[in-house]
Amino acid sequence: MAVAKTDHAVKHRILIVDDHPIFRRGLAQLINQENDLCVCGEADNYHGALKAVDELKPAMVIVDITLKDMSGIDLIKEIRKINKAVTTLVISMHDESLYAERAFRAGAKGYVMKQEASESIVQAIRQVRSGGIYASQKMTELILSRFVEGPKDMAESPLQALTDREIEVFQLIGEGLGISEIGLRLHLSVKTIGTYRERIKEKLNLKNSTELLRYALNWVENERASKK
Repeated sequence: MAVAKTDHAVKHRILIVDDHPIFRRGLAQLINQENDLCVCGEADNYHGALKAVDELKPAMVIVDITLKDMSGIDLIKEIRKINKAVTTLVISMHDESLYAERAFRAGAKGYVMKQEASESIVQAIRQVRSGGIYASQKMTELILSRFVEGPKDMAESPLQALTDREIEVFQLIGEGLGISEIGLRLHLSVKTIGTYRERIKEKLNLKNSTELLRYALNWVENERASKK
């Protein structure tokens, strides 16, 4: 019994934050198979995650980019602000070439694509736990290439020019939400969302709202198709 208690005491406590219950369950089973890791709780939204961090005291939080109420990027920033001892690791369906650097800038220590989760997640957890940073070989090479070649080569996609909040608004536009709905989702005023829309149009060189909607719809559709 003493040995079992000792093993449990040294387990690395992990909170999973994802809005898909089946995925959370599968990920928890995978992690709990490891002798030194355990999932101490789950959450499906920003506010529930912050409450769980406060109550459950996890050592690590695994976060999806898209949550029910707020962005995972916002959650990473807030966790970093309230408790720097808690490390964060992103696991997401979203293209790492567009989101990984944003996640790292927010404070995440790793980024894993959901398609590769079963093969990479335990390795990523251990690497981050030991104080390292985890990224796929493709992403590591891309970041190094940008560092060597300079800022002029960074914008492979026009969307790279958008801020974290702008990319979030752009994605919600592509999901068919109107200005009021986006404002409610992000807890921002209609006027503020309108300002973000104008900035997005300017940065993407789009003439009007119709072009913006078409561009955003196509992007979201392509993102979904690439994950099938």
